[in-house]
Amino acid sequence: MPRRWIAALACLAALVALACEGGTSASPRPTKSTPSSGGPGGIAALGDSISTGFASCLVLTSCERNSWSTGDGLRVDSHYRRLLDQDSAIRGRAYNHARPGARADALEGQAQGAVRDRADYVTVLIGANDICRGGVDAMTPVTTFRTDVDRGLRALRTGRPKARVLVVSIPDLYRLWEVGHDDGRATRAWKRGICPALLANATSNAPADKARRAAVRERIDAYNVQLVAACRAYGSRCRHDGGAAHRVRFTLDLLNPLDWFHPNASGQDRLAEVTWRASGLAD
Repeated sequence: MPRRWIAALACLAALVALACEGGTSASPRPTKSTPSSGGPGGIAALGDSISTGFASCLVLTSCERNSWSTGDGLRVDSHYRRLLDQDSAIRGRAYNHARPGARADALEGQAQGAVRDRADYVTVLIGANDICRGGVDAMTPVTTFRTDVDRGLRALRTGRPKARVLVVSIPDLYRLWEVGHDDGRATRAWKRGICPALLANATSNAPADKARRAAVRERIDAYNVQLVAACRAYGSRCRHDGGAAHRVRFTLDLLNPLDWFHPNASGQDRLAEVTWRASGLAD
């Protein structure tokens, strides 16, 4: 073959190689839409008024944009917002099934909603209303509480077996009485029926009132023990927060100034911070 044809063919081969290389470099590269943590494709919150951001917008109603779990507002660095930083594909896929006043027996229905949403990450914070809705005699028995939690978690495991579940410890409600019972603003608000099992006669040191508050504290501890056990029974896809939420040392500046019970936006942000560290998704 003439030398000039050999040279032409060599040049043509080089051009083809360059074209192929250029095509490869122009192909899409992995972005944050692929979660670095193996994180979820969507998030759902189950629970009560705490997870709805209740009273965090200075109105005695839910304010979901400030939810520690699914909030999309700017004042709370929620789990949803943190996940969105990892995975842009979950934008708009935050579902809040928590309801003010909900007890553990509502978890099953809420879990079914999360299944319908096809959520891949579910947060569970429940128990405050099992304590607070009425007096000490009205508190949900520990065995019943555990049965209700198991039923809710079973609905998740059946419907979304690969979803990650974070079970959050019940915050230290007794701590609220400790920091607020000497504050006139708080005690006046509590007289409107805020968690009467714990906060009725908040300034009283009578033996009966002290015994009532001690009983509430013991019941919260008992529920938290059951939440740990229920998560363990669920299996490897469930993670407990290790008591992170319960250890938060709430002060009055982390509570809303309407009922002095529910977290304000700063309190919600604090819950988001400690539970996110416990979730395993921050790694």
